[in-house]
Amino acid sequence: MSIEDLKKQAAERAVEQVRSGMVLGLGTGSSAKYATMKIGELWQAGELTDIVGIPTSQGTVALAKTYNLPLVTLDEYPAVDLAIDGADEIDPDLNLIKGLGGALLREKMIESVTTKFIVVADGSKVVQKLGTRAPVPVEVVQFCWKSTARWLEGLGCNPVLRNNEAQPYITDNGNYILDCHFPQGIDHPTELAATLKNRPGVVEHGLFLGMASEAIVASADEIMVMSR
Repeated sequence: MSIEDLKKQAAERAVEQVRSGMVLGLGTGSSAKYATMKIGELWQAGELTDIVGIPTSQGTVALAKTYNLPLVTLDEYPAVDLAIDGADEIDPDLNLIKGLGGALLREKMIESVTTKFIVVADGSKVVQKLGTRAPVPVEVVQFCWKSTARWLEGLGCNPVLRNNEAQPYITDNGNYILDCHFPQGIDHPTELAATLKNRPGVVEHGLFLGMASEAIVASADEIMVMSR
């Protein structure tokens, strides 16, 4: 069974919790897309009715539109019933690293106001310590980004400007992303998150701490459900 099959299994298991009438947060990335696709199929088949989706990226907008899913914003619907999204790392306490898909700011805005946030992933994303496999994406303003990168180095990481075909990657919000690699992982994620948030020039970071309600993780021999 391929990694894509596992991602699809986890995402479709999460969609089993979607009900008609819900306001849904539609995630971004290689796992979350399968949830949006399944929701779209159920919508088109008439098995889900009276739902609206709040997309976390322009890519998700485009995908949802192929199913004619009704899309809204947080301005119109400030509370979300259920959000389904992927993660780049998941620790035993359901703390996450997210943002390798580039949508960390909008994801965090939407997933911070959802009643239930389900993370879907394949088994390779489960770690004992955050930062051991994936970098922490940090969204920064373009202005003096090298100064911000030097400051990040002082936190013990190696910040790398994300590129897209030899040009800096630009988020949907017009910012850069510095992927911060911590050679020994992150010992104190809560303190790191607070430090990053307080730095002028840092727009958002990819540490999603205490936000996920449940993780559905598919491996070759089982689908594991982790709950807070």
